[in-house]
Amino acid sequence: MKAPKPFDFWYAVNNTELIATPSNHLETFGETVVNYYLVSQLMDSVDQVRVREGHLKALKPTIITPQSLGQVDVGDFGVDAEEYAEWLAEHANDLHLLQYGFTLQKQEIKEYVVTDHIDNVLERVKNDSSIAEDPLSAILIGVDDPWQVCLLKLMVELVQDSVKENMQDLKQHSADMKKRLHSHIDQAFLDASRDPSRISALAEMLKLNNLWEKYEDRFFALVKASDR
Repeated sequence: MKAPKPFDFWYAVNNTELIATPSNHLETFGETVVNYYLVSQLMDSVDQVRVREGHLKALKPTIITPQSLGQVDVGDFGVDAEEYAEWLAEHANDLHLLQYGFTLQKQEIKEYVVTDHIDNVLERVKNDSSIAEDPLSAILIGVDDPWQVCLLKLMVELVQDSVKENMQDLKQHSADMKKRLHSHIDQAFLDASRDPSRISALAEMLKLNNLWEKYEDRFFALVKASDR
């Protein structure tokens, strides 16, 4: 019989505390790199504290599609993070944080162990001017294993904080794109009315953009007028 795991992802989730999060929200139309500082007490060791420093990359969000609902790609975050991601995907509608899929990549820069009380170590990290002045830095207390889940929880929190602005940006961008497309189509109708040789290209444009039914009557009216 397979021995049960001593801890699972909930152990890490429930024992992760975000001390400082980035002042900037996740980018809507680009990648966001978050510089993390994870402080954790070593298991079964008194005043032995590990500090991990690295980068988390969140790729730009995309508007929800039925196929991508709740998709989370955690890359090399490990088995526990994968299980946590699966739980998030199953509860995406309840959490309202995965209304657009997101992909995570982590890059570990360095880690070191300090002999001191964890509160003292945390205070030194918080008072580091290079960290405090970085708008994309995050400080968290977590567990030493599975520590990758602590990073995933950090990103979940950042998505929750950013999703409203991201979705507003995406919706506005989509509306602007539609407006430009319809303006382009209006110009194409005008050009085709002056030059019937452009009618075929107009028809192809409407079909490629799935707008044939919307403009079908107007198109045939144009064809009829050009035959006169």
